[in-house]
Amino acid sequence: MNGYSEILRYIKQLGERDYFINTVTQGDFKDIDLDKKNIFPLLHVQVGNASFPSDGVIRFDVQIGAFDIRDIVKEPSTDKFYNNDNEIDNLNETLAVINRIWLWMLKDFEENNITASEAPSLEQFTESRKNLLDGWIMTFQVDVPNTIISLCN
Repeated sequence: MNGYSEILRYIKQLGERDYFINTVTQGDFKDIDLDKKNIFPLLHVQVGNASFPSDGVIRFDVQIGAFDIRDIVKEPSTDKFYNNDNEIDNLNETLAVINRIWLWMLKDFEENNITASEAPSLEQFTESRKNLLDGWIMTFQVDVPNTIISLCN
């Protein structure tokens, strides 16, 4: 059964295809931004739990996040709305990345007999471990046909 690795490989290719993304990583979201070699903006993928909802189908829980580093201007700002950083720009651009990838996936899924959640959830993300990151995490499920193993084998 290769559905797990195929989903990861496919989303990696979509991230590499997007003109805004420089690095694609995978794994647990708590480990994001730990590699010093990451070049931002970054797309991060986590394929979590799986289930067998019916014969010949594997359902995966998938999360895709797009993030960029917040730049803070050292000069004081009197603008209370925009502050002195690019947080709004980062959130706008990373949301556009997630939207492009979702639309590409929907088109490709239809051609490959894969079903995706009707409406993925989107969560705003701001994290400061090593860098101060702004972005979005999209959560959805995909049902992939299991063509490798059948009940007849």
